[in-house]
Amino acid sequence: MGAEAGARTARSRALAVLRVRSRATAVALLPAAASVILLAGGAMGRLTGTGWDAARVVVTVCAVAVLLVAAGVALVVARARPAVSPTVPVAEETAPDLYRLVRDLADRLDVPAPSAIALTPDCDSWLEDRTHPAHGPPRPGRRISGEDTGEARASVAPVLVIGSPFLWWMRVGELRAVLAPVVAGTGPSAHPDIAAARRFVRGLDAAVAVAAAPGRGPLGRAVLGGVGRIARLMLSGCRLHAGEMERGVAAAAAERAQAVDYGLRIVAQEQVGLAYAGWDRLLTRVALPAWRMGRWPSALDAGVVAALTELSRRDRLAAQSGAFASRLGERPACDLLEEPGLVDEAASLLAARLFHGVPAEPGPDWAPVDWQEYPDEVVDRKWRTDAARLHRVLDTLGVLGPDPAGAPEGPTLARVIEHLAADPSAAPAADPAPTPAPAPEAEDDDEAQRPEVEALGTGLGAELAREEQARPAPPAPAAGQGPDGALWDEGALPLFPLQPPRTGRELLTDHVTAMVCCAAVDAAGAVPGLDWLDGPALLVDGERAADLAPRVLSLVEDGDPVPLRGWLAGLGIRPEKPVRLV
Repeated sequence: MGAEAGARTARSRALAVLRVRSRATAVALLPAAASVILLAGGAMGRLTGTGWDAARVVVTVCAVAVLLVAAGVALVVARARPAVSPTVPVAEETAPDLYRLVRDLADRLDVPAPSAIALTPDCDSWLEDRTHPAHGPPRPGRRISGEDTGEARASVAPVLVIGSPFLWWMRVGELRAVLAPVVAGTGPSAHPDIAAARRFVRGLDAAVAVAAAPGRGPLGRAVLGGVGRIARLMLSGCRLHAGEMERGVAAAAAERAQAVDYGLRIVAQEQVGLAYAGWDRLLTRVALPAWRMGRWPSALDAGVVAALTELSRRDRLAAQSGAFASRLGERPACDLLEEPGLVDEAASLLAARLFHGVPAEPGPDWAPVDWQEYPDEVVDRKWRTDAARLHRVLDTLGVLGPDPAGAPEGPTLARVIEHLAADPSAAPAADPAPTPAPAPEAEDDDEAQRPEVEALGTGLGAELAREEQARPAPPAPAAGQGPDGALWDEGALPLFPLQPPRTGRELLTDHVTAMVCCAAVDAAGAVPGLDWLDGPALLVDGERAADLAPRVLSLVEDGDPVPLRGWLAGLGIRPEKPVRLV
């Protein structure tokens, strides 16, 4: 589909959407028109008689009722706030070079320039219209804050939302190539029919959301329920046309952007995929452990660069290629910002709010952490917290140490090892009668694991659930904070769960590893560290202890303590020595 064909499709589908609005208006006005005809006929002495008088009364009452319902629906659609993405606003004085790049790009594409620029803590970019009347008059500009809740813009042009990881990982030329098809979308957005159709669809969608919101009385639920049903009916009538309209707009924008940095865009799209992979891994492996402890890394975007650079270092093909090193020598897109550190901090806080659900502002139980402080403030604290939780569960289960009479006081690694180690002398005598072998599915089933592992895993899961329930919920936003407040009021955050629920065996493996790391730090001079791709790491003599994981798995899954004991002996760690916990 070419640019002209896409534009024609978008305009025709926009007219189809507007026809749905026109039909709804005609249906609402039809009883009123019939009432006017009957009243006019009576006034002229033509439609007289008891039957006509009764018809005039019935039709007039119906017309008034329909007009009241239509006015109510129109009022809700007009005043309901459409959903607005939480973003970090970037004022022009904080990023003049970025605004200049976008305006030059719009001039090359011969389209209107976006009215403003905002950043999202995700790997995506789009245009967003924030000119709905319900957003109110424009507010005074701000430099950088933790969230943009949808302040209105004086201009009709939409806001350009850019994924913040793109600015740090991509070079300036790559960012321009990636933004070209996005900025090109301001051309179709300026067409009055398309703009009107979008406003109508967004208003219907917002009206449906308002009608479904909880916390209202019976009368309010009944009234808004009827409004919601009417809005859903109209929305279903124009949904197909709206989808085709947006596809036409996208096709026209992509075709228009073909002439701008086409060759570079192919390379840039590869970097988009790479940035997404690095961002996802940084959130799940590095940011999530900190968020769970009440700390939020304040430079996630800079961490993306470090993670992807480390990935290329481990990739032999990338390390041997000079193209990667030469690319990093080019100007990064974050240089287009006057104060990239402040922008990164704001985007990092917003990422924590969106992906984990945390308080809006820093506080005693919610504080930023720099990457230099991450090993001591997050990794070491996480290990000792997990180790303490493991010993609390052991206490609950009544597990004693290997030598209760002579062992020193305090939590020891020997207590954990002895409890998880399989005891051959306790195995039952062989049954002369043959027994059926377990089904292959049961071997991998969590229910078929050893009793010690199952009991500890279940206890750790219950303990974590209790801690999660005891954690205070994020405070609700103040009145008038913006259209995104509904997300917080209804408890919809976190929006995107970063990890699936962990099994009991996985929880136990993590906690035993934490206990071993605590012992290594206390007795062998090891230090907590940060692996940009895998998160918390134990550093022994400056190198990551990559050989620890399989030894812990042998203990947990097979009950074999020999590999782990050999690893501990090689570092001079005595399992019976108490470990410092939180």
